[in-house]
This record gives sequence, C-alpha cells and structure tokens, in this order.
Amino acid sequence: MINEKFKLWLSQQSPQARYWLGALLVFMGSIGFSAKAVLIKLAYQYPVNFVSLLTLRMLFAMPFYGLVAWFLSNKTNNQKLKSRQWFRLAVLGVLGYYVASILDFWGLQYVTASVERLILFVYPTIVLVTTALVFKKKITGIQYLSLVLTYLGIYCAFASDMAAGLQLNLAKGAILIFLSALTYAIYLVFSGDMIPKIGSIKFTCYAMLFAGIAVIINCLVANGLSVFSFQKEVYWIAFFMAIFSTVIPTFMVAEGMNLIGASNASLIAAVGPISTIIMAYFFLGESVSFVQIVGTVIVLIGVLMISWKGK
Repeated sequence: MINEKFKLWLSQQSPQARYWLGALLVFMGSIGFSAKAVLIKLAYQYPVNFVSLLTLRMLFAMPFYGLVAWFLSNKTNNQKLKSRQWFRLAVLGVLGYYVASILDFWGLQYVTASVERLILFVYPTIVLVTTALVFKKKITGIQYLSLVLTYLGIYCAFASDMAAGLQLNLAKGAILIFLSALTYAIYLVFSGDMIPKIGSIKFTCYAMLFAGIAVIINCLVANGLSVFSFQKEVYWIAFFMAIFSTVIPTFMVAEGMNLIGASNASLIAAVGPISTIIMAYFFLGESVSFVQIVGTVIVLIGVLMISWKGK
C-alpha cells in the first residue's frame, strides 16, 4: 500500500523533482554504505571476531529483506522463478553477499576504513576487465587510461603507509579487500541479465537471504553460533550496520538508480570514499596524508571515467 502511494505521488512530480529525489536517494544511500567500514572498525574495539560480527549484521537485516521479498512475491504481477533460476540466484547471492562480505570484514582487521572503501570503490574496473574477458567486449582507449589512473591512485594511497609500516599486515588486508571487490564484481557481471527480469529490489532481497543463510551456517561451524555473549555495544553497532548501512541504503540506491539511471548514480556514488575518510577521521581518529588524498582523487577520477565515458 505504501509503495503504491509513493509511486502515485512520484508520478505527479515534475521530471526535475524526480531527478533530484533520485540523486538525493543515491547520495544518502552511498553515505550509508560508506559508513559500514567505520562501524566495523568501531566494533573491533570490542572482543568480537569478524564471523560473529557479520552474523549479527545478517541476523538483524534478514527479517527486513524477507518481509520485502514476501510482499513483492505476493503481488499480482509477480514472476515465478524456475528451479534453475533459484539455483543461480542462490549461488550469486552467496558469492556477492557472503563471500565478498566475509573477505571485507576479515580484511578490515588489518587496514583502515578509508583504505577499505577506496579499494572496494575500484570494483567498476574489475567489472570492465571481467566483462572484456568473459564476453569479449572491447576495452576502449579512454577505459585503458582510466584503469591506469585508478591503480596509480591506489599505489599513491598505499605508498606512504607501506614505507612507514603504519598499518599491521597492510598488504594482507589490502589483498583480502581486493578479493572482496573482485567477488562482488563477478556477482554483478553474472547477475546482469537476471536483475531486469526479476527486479533489482526482489533480486537483492533473495540474494541477501541466501547469503544470510550461508553466513549463519559458517558461524555455526566456526563457533557454534555463539553470538549472544558480547558487550551490548557490539549489538548496537551491528544493528545500526544492518539497518542504516545495509537495508535502507539498498532500497535507497535501487530506487534512486531507477529514477536517474545507472550512469548518473555511479557518478553520485563517488561520495562514498570521501564520506568514509571524513567519518573515519572524526569517529576513528584516522589521519590522512596529502599523498593519500592525492591518491584518492586519482582513483575517483579513474573510476568515474569508466562509469561515465565507458557507458
């Protein structure tokens, strides 16, 4: 009912109003996503392991995704999924939201929130290369230049820390975060043809539910699902992460992209790494050198070249 009223209200707005609403949704959703790394680092100040923290996040988030999936599946125009589609969706969900998340949470034990967000932000470059390799899609000259710029920026962002040894196991953490970005990029590449058929919101809800099941099984095997003995601060952080850095941003960005298009949304999403740096400075006390700022700007330029010119 609420969704139908929103659509009716939206249809009565001018194209300019719909665009700015979409831009605002993507902007706020991107900031919500970027806060995840900061919340994880805050949680790591308490005695909690990354498997348990990810499990708590999923336990808080899954009821919301389940409710939305149930609502969409009971609509009159709902498309029934075949067994093969369910299997593929399950595999993609586990890959994109379980494997990628576990690598991300693991890697954040070794790198700062700012570095994590910067590495994850390069996933469009991985999508570009993966698409070229799998579907034989030609990479243009401007895209080659964007790849060089992006990874030059990553080098600049890391150079000072590597030289000074400021972060314990920086290389290990960076590799784990990059593998997370790689896994998520593969998820995007191979889910591209399914999302338009199923719908982005319903697809994401189902994918998150399958990933949540995988996370719970992992936690059960690793520590017997022992997630009820942490300090209360851990549960509050996990709850805020689930709602304000997972569930709400998911729907905000999905609706925003629907209003302004993927290309415009990808440009606005560039606020993510910047907002992480700002939040990490204020909430975690992370310092950022001039070279890291330069590297971040170069990465943003490189990724935006792919997101904009590459379309």
